[in-house]
Amino acid sequence: MGYDFQTIESKWQKIWEEKKSFEVETNSEKPKFYCLEMFPYPSGALHMGHVRNYSMGDMLARFLRKKGMNVLYPMGFDAFGMPAENAAIKYKTKPHDWTWQNIEHMTAQLKRMGYSYDWRRRVESCNPSYYRWNQWLFLQMYRHGLVYRKYSPVNWCEKCGTVLANEQVVNGGECWRCGTPVTKKNLEQWFIKITDYAQELLDNIDTELKGWPERVRIMQRNWIGRSEGAKLSFGLPELDYTIDAFTTRFDTVYGITFIALAPEHELVHKMLSRLPEAESRAMSEFVARCSAQSSIERSDAGGEKLGFKTPFSGKHPVTGKPVPIWIANYILMDYGTGAIMGVPAHDQRDFDFARKYGIEIIPVIQPDGEHLDGQTMKAAFVDDGTTCNSGEFDGLPTQKAIEAMIDWGEQKGYCKREINFRLRDWLISRQRYWGTPIPFVHCPKCGFVPVPEEQLPVLLPEDVEVTDVGRSPLLDIPEWLNTTCPVCGSPARREADTMDTFFCSSWYFERYCSSVAPDRYDKGAFNPEDTDYWMPVDQYIGGIEHACLHLIYARFFTMFLSDIGLLKKDLREPFTNLLTQGMVIKDGAKMSKSLGNVVDPTEIVNKYGADTVRLFILFAAPPQNDLDWSEEGVEGASRFLSRVWRFVEDNLDDLKASPLPRVQMTDLKETTHRDFKRKIHSTILAVTRDIDVEKQFNTAIARLMELTNALYTFKATDDAARALRREAVDTLLSCLSPFSPHLAEELWQMLGHDTLLSTSPWPAYDNDALTADSVVIVVQINGKVRVKMTLPAGLDEAKLKDTVMNDLAVKERVSGAEIVKTIVVPDKLVNIVIKG
Repeated sequence: MGYDFQTIESKWQKIWEEKKSFEVETNSEKPKFYCLEMFPYPSGALHMGHVRNYSMGDMLARFLRKKGMNVLYPMGFDAFGMPAENAAIKYKTKPHDWTWQNIEHMTAQLKRMGYSYDWRRRVESCNPSYYRWNQWLFLQMYRHGLVYRKYSPVNWCEKCGTVLANEQVVNGGECWRCGTPVTKKNLEQWFIKITDYAQELLDNIDTELKGWPERVRIMQRNWIGRSEGAKLSFGLPELDYTIDAFTTRFDTVYGITFIALAPEHELVHKMLSRLPEAESRAMSEFVARCSAQSSIERSDAGGEKLGFKTPFSGKHPVTGKPVPIWIANYILMDYGTGAIMGVPAHDQRDFDFARKYGIEIIPVIQPDGEHLDGQTMKAAFVDDGTTCNSGEFDGLPTQKAIEAMIDWGEQKGYCKREINFRLRDWLISRQRYWGTPIPFVHCPKCGFVPVPEEQLPVLLPEDVEVTDVGRSPLLDIPEWLNTTCPVCGSPARREADTMDTFFCSSWYFERYCSSVAPDRYDKGAFNPEDTDYWMPVDQYIGGIEHACLHLIYARFFTMFLSDIGLLKKDLREPFTNLLTQGMVIKDGAKMSKSLGNVVDPTEIVNKYGADTVRLFILFAAPPQNDLDWSEEGVEGASRFLSRVWRFVEDNLDDLKASPLPRVQMTDLKETTHRDFKRKIHSTILAVTRDIDVEKQFNTAIARLMELTNALYTFKATDDAARALRREAVDTLLSCLSPFSPHLAEELWQMLGHDTLLSTSPWPAYDNDALTADSVVIVVQINGKVRVKMTLPAGLDEAKLKDTVMNDLAVKERVSGAEIVKTIVVPDKLVNIVIKG
């Protein structure tokens, strides 16, 4: 009848849905497996990156179901965010309507691919039934002391019109979403104290994340950035202020010749208020100039160093001498305290700054065999050496000096040993409309007051048109904005900022455990009984670009939820194993609309079918590697599936009539039969290992292609051969079904099976069938290969040695020589060591 993929794929998708084949419940009698891909933003249509990601996850989920696991495999949508607002402006629609249309369209696309999701559990982060619990979790963090407000210089994207978290500033200073250079702006914002978990986030990388790629583990270590050193303080009595600075090199304390502040430092604002108008104006202009620079410009080691000398000095904590205070563009509030002790002799950026502005340079470390002079130095000396100009510590090597001087500094009260982290608290506020409303109101009498839990969710108005990307329309909806204070009943104003969308994606995997329609769990964010069974996620799949964003936030959330008793106390990490797939590229670049190299999955599925697309995308490259798109490769995958179809269709009557039960290896006498049986079971073994252990899905498919070739060449001339051929076809279809499930189901049914292949057991290999009848023995003389012999497998050492030593070719090579010893490795080699 021919391979009509459109009819076949539609048929089996309907059957799977009617039979609820992939719906799953907690079941303590079965081992569980939670397989999950990072949920997508509903941008409107799937792209090939999505298809690659979800084809991997679906293949694993289908494989593990067949292996007897109780597999949770859900899907949802990370549906809040600025793209909906931009689209609303562009298409003159509402973010709510645009988002929900996209969700339904993409759901239909995912179903057409045959992905085996439990669709009852679909989560949409823009659904009030979900973001209600965002708000509730935010209030739990507030009540546990993790949420606070403060004025802070924040990362600001002018194009997006919103604040960015530190993790959302990429490529040294660009907006992660649009690439615009990020500037600084001073706003009062909401923060979450993720730094309270910095040490555990770091420690667990080595102890709990062994199933993660080392590249991601390194990225997270660097992002968290633990530094051991000392905090020292410079007194500034005239402003009643103390400047704190952190250093990992307290051994250079005698080399301090200036203090540098970030332009956004709070002391700068205090100075401005104390200066005469002309000086204050000059300083303000300098601060504005620095704030207009992007972080990448300011932090670039080779960039121009800009400074402004203030009329103030701090008191050196050790010598008591005055140290001039400068404002410098290369100091950022994102790192340390926003103030540094300037040691130009031993820090290159400080050196460049000092040379530009004529600041004294005092070497306090000398390289071996040299003498540095601050007036003639051409560059900072940043390596280890010998301490000098440092009083009693002169002559100490650097590492000993660091420890000795911190101990001394603590005893004298000059410093305090401290651990610092590069990780900063999570800035959660966004000046956007399409996000979770922050559940607080501002009362003129009571200040900021949390919305009572019984009043959640604070609903986001849905009938809203966005006309200005830089201003939230919530500010222009008085009936939403104006409310009453929950404490005193006075008129109050809702918080108009919304939450960073990464809040939504930090716990959705726990919601899946209890989000079963139509009666979704509503007594909490999730049912602890469900998460006790399903969590952690056993296999998480997604892009490496989320290594220092989503993946750190999700780990923090899980630790917090465990601490407050919503998750098991010993559940500290959400994802046991992580697979970061490579990109899909075409014409040498990542697929992108701007480059005009996008391939529409719908068009390819219409032309070749979902099974072919899935097979190609899993076969074309190992999961972690980038995949080069090739329509010739798609055609090759299509030809392979057609070849499988033709073989079954052309031999259908014989296959259905094949004698059963299967023939055992011990009953097979002919070499061709035994070799074919061995091929079947070695394929099962290898494909199982490729999927389950190695995660090399492309090689698994290659082995199925080899088995197909063997089927075409094998001659079924008797009952035993026909039974073997039927066994091989059943094996091929069963192993192929996670990759191309529709075709495999159809052929399985055509062969007369009355069970669904998708839920039938994975084939087991027979150890007896794996044992070779003969093996090639390598004969070495003094370690060099001289003879190869084909001998019966399983010979013991004595018999193997005797057989080899009596071989004529071997006898000739050792004739007349003294045999010192003979090394025998059964079924592999014999090494003869001779003299003469």
